[in-house]
Amino acid sequence: MSEGYDLSAPDRITVGTVGPVGERLFLLQCRQGPVVLTLKIEKQQVATVADYLARIVRGEQRPGHLPEDLELEEPFEPAWAVGTIGVSYDEADDRVILVIEELLPEEETGAIARLSISREQAAAFAIRATSLVESGRPPCPLCGSPLDPSGHECPRTNGHRPPAV
Repeated sequence: MSEGYDLSAPDRITVGTVGPVGERLFLLQCRQGPVVLTLKIEKQQVATVADYLARIVRGEQRPGHLPEDLELEEPFEPAWAVGTIGVSYDEADDRVILVIEELLPEEETGAIARLSISREQAAAFAIRATSLVESGRPPCPLCGSPLDPSGHECPRTNGHRPPAV
């Protein structure tokens, strides 16, 4: 049986990480009143959502004061892993809508969360998300995979020599 979350006026939405660089677990978190929804999200999904949100915010009037308290709060244990994310802008209500579906095999239906956030929340999320993604391991200049401090066997060099950083 699938769960549904309809957070139409969240108090906060944020993204954060748990763990050291290279082993970080990315979490998307939304709170509305007593309900705290924590979801596991991939780094690439965070980057993509941040890009979409930034484009939406840039296309509208300048947002007001941005939320500042964007640290994750307990519980850090994710309810489920994010599969697909849909992003749209509701001009009539001046809200950014995120529809997040649980990652499951194709034939199964899972949980769905519908979040309706302000442009200010979207802007703050995009800024924080971009900062988190960029604070990770630098990409290999040849293949784009993250460079590990312990070494990197670049597929573009067939593992024969490390790429120049």
